Amino acid sequence: MKILSYLLAYRRFLLIVLTPLLLLPLPLIIKTKEAECAYTLFVVAIFWLTEALPLAVSALIPAFMFPLFGIMSSKQVASAYFKDFHLLLIGVICLATSIEKWNLHKRVALKMVMLVGVNPAWLTLGFMVSCAFLSMWLSNTSAAAMVMPIVEAVAQQIIRAEAEADELEMSCCNGSTNPALELDENIGEQENPDWKEKEKQVNGCNNNVGSTVCPVEKENEKGNEQNLPPAEAERKSRKDKYSGIFKVMCLCVAYSATIGGLTTITGTSTNLIFTEHFNSFKNMFKCGKKKTAREKASSQVIQEEYKKLGPISYPETVTLVLFILMTLLWFTRDPGFIPGWSSLFPKYKSYITDSTAALVIGLLFFIIPAKTLSRTSNGENTVFGYIPLITWKEFQSCMPWEIAVLVGGGFALADGCEVSKLSEWVASKLTPLGSLPLWLIILISCLIVTSVTEVASNPATITIFLPILSPLAEAIHVNPLFILIPATLCTSFAFLLPVANPANAIVFSYGHLTIMDMVKAGLGINIIGVAVVMLAIMTWIVPIFDLYTYPSWAPNISSTNGTGL
Repeated sequence: MKILSYLLAYRRFLLIVLTPLLLLPLPLIIKTKEAECAYTLFVVAIFWLTEALPLAVSALIPAFMFPLFGIMSSKQVASAYFKDFHLLLIGVICLATSIEKWNLHKRVALKMVMLVGVNPAWLTLGFMVSCAFLSMWLSNTSAAAMVMPIVEAVAQQIIRAEAEADELEMSCCNGSTNPALELDENIGEQENPDWKEKEKQVNGCNNNVGSTVCPVEKENEKGNEQNLPPAEAERKSRKDKYSGIFKVMCLCVAYSATIGGLTTITGTSTNLIFTEHFNSFKNMFKCGKKKTAREKASSQVIQEEYKKLGPISYPETVTLVLFILMTLLWFTRDPGFIPGWSSLFPKYKSYITDSTAALVIGLLFFIIPAKTLSRTSNGENTVFGYIPLITWKEFQSCMPWEIAVLVGGGFALADGCEVSKLSEWVASKLTPLGSLPLWLIILISCLIVTSVTEVASNPATITIFLPILSPLAEAIHVNPLFILIPATLCTSFAFLLPVANPANAIVFSYGHLTIMDMVKAGLGINIIGVAVVMLAIMTWIVPIFDLYTYPSWAPNISSTNGTGL
């Protein structure tokens, strides 16, 4: 029993040591770059799934393993850890820092709860619809980054409202008047008092439940739960329930950002890559209950908290204007159906991305003063006190550096798979599929693409598989779109891991989810997504694109089609 207890206590250490050793025969026996890259990929994937090492530390493994195996040089690997996504993240975090500092998120969250109510189902539906609509026109990353601060603020306001409702219930039961939990009353022109504490923690974040941007490290307080009084047990049960609801909200934002991007050409990069191969497609868009007493009490607390905010302040107004301006710049950069503002730079149009607009707006937060005028104590002399909307320390305390390194590790793995030809090797194994029924070919292609895109970037996955699947369809004399459309859609089904796509990483950075939370929920979404795509490609998509007809633009290779539906 002692040995078993020791093994249990050191299970993480054993996993860290044994995983590379047990997988070591793969590169030692096969001795190819593909096998060496696969070894690195398996080690990192296992560490990510089990969280044996901190996620950011596991993400750094390719930085030394790829040079040791001769797959990529250190300079090449290092460049993969800082991409365009990181610049976009910096601009978005500048916005989020100002939103949190001046409590704009609290105002928006309280207003939304007042309009919709505290019913989590309606709130979740509202977040999903708005996020999916935004991701149809903006990048999935931008949509998730815009919606998540509001989701987090709403979640915290519901928690606080429930806490105050508990206080009111206890006051009524005890016949005494316990004051309700007070939130920040002096908001207006003053900064959030909790912010001062956050400034002191430059590279970390505090454990305040109201933190909106920084990941929150939640301590596991197990205690003697069996001996809790009934009121405390009920409160803990309610807290666990809302914890699950907030996880659902976070997952819904990540998934709706990805799903919304599937409906338009400009919604995601994989759709754009698909249209670059096939320019003939112009439009992919075709493809009251009575309140309980607790809900009434919570609604009353929400209304009282909104009144405490007072009129909107100058910093809130400036932050809101910059938020709207950033959204407009993202939307109008290259909307697709009309020329965007990037067409003003025809020579460098491809140089401009969403990160360009995000950085421009992000810089303004360090320039625009937070306060207009200030007076001396005697009230005679008027001086200009220059304090920007945010400072570098405030930005740094809210920048999720762990997530930045985590996503960088995903980019490094994707580059390594491409350089070592591991992705091409996987794709080449699809060639014998020509002797199978067509529906089975489509299903296998979708499953393989969905699996690869979890660890490789979506654009890299579709770029590699399109040239493989297209000749396969031509060889069996089947309309290439029959295979390529479902494969393109399934490339965006990256729901399992935080590193699968940037939208997942942004949602994960708020600290409500674990790796296994995303894996358990994402696996079901992946299966449902593939099933819906299979149903669509065999039914209503067929007449829309006339898939049973071999197109004139495809090479006419003389071959007998042995497939069948």
